[in-house]
Amino acid sequence: MKLILGLGNPGTKYEQSRHNVGFAVVEQSAAFFQVCLKKRCFRLYRYAKLSVGGSSNLLVQPLTYMNNSGNIAKYFRKQACNDMIVILDQMDLPLGMIRIKEGGSSAGHNGLKSLIEKFGCSDFVRIYVGIGRPAPGVSVVDHVLSQEDDPRFESGVKLASEALCALVEGTNIKEVIRAYNTRVGPL
Repeated sequence: MKLILGLGNPGTKYEQSRHNVGFAVVEQSAAFFQVCLKKRCFRLYRYAKLSVGGSSNLLVQPLTYMNNSGNIAKYFRKQACNDMIVILDQMDLPLGMIRIKEGGSSAGHNGLKSLIEKFGCSDFVRIYVGIGRPAPGVSVVDHVLSQEDDPRFESGVKLASEALCALVEGTNIKEVIRAYNTRVGPL
C-alpha cells in the first residue's frame, strides 16, 4: 500500500495558506479520483482509500499540525518508507514550481523532521511545492501562514496533483521526475 501524506495545518484559519499546499494537493487528487476524505473517530488524520490499477493507496492529511506530522506514524507502524509519498511546501522554490525527489534530509523543514523521526527513515518520495521566499521584513512564520491568492500558487498545486496522480496510476518515479521537475505553471 502506498501512503500519501499531504502536510498542512487543520482548521479554516490555515486553509488557503502557503503551508497547506500538501492538504490542497491531497484534496485535488481525491477529487480527481472521485473519493471523499473522511475522519475516523479518535484518529489524528483525514483519509481516502484509492484502488488504482490493482494497487491500494491511502491519501492522508495529518491533523497534528505541521510540526508534529510524524505523530500519525503510530497508525501506520507496518508502513514501508519506500512506499510513502509526502507533499509539502518549499520556500527555496519559486511560487508555482514543483520538485520531486526520492529520499534526503529534512533540510530544516519541521514537518519532514517529525516524519523522519517518528517513521525512523527518510527514503520516501517528496513532492515539494514552491511557495517562494518571504519579502524583506516579513518573517518566515508570517510568510508560510499567510493566505495565498496568486494564480501561480494554484498552478503549483495543480502540477503537484498531476504528478501525484501519475505516480498513483503507476508511472515510474524517474519518468515523473523528468516530466515535472522542469515545469512551471502558467504565469
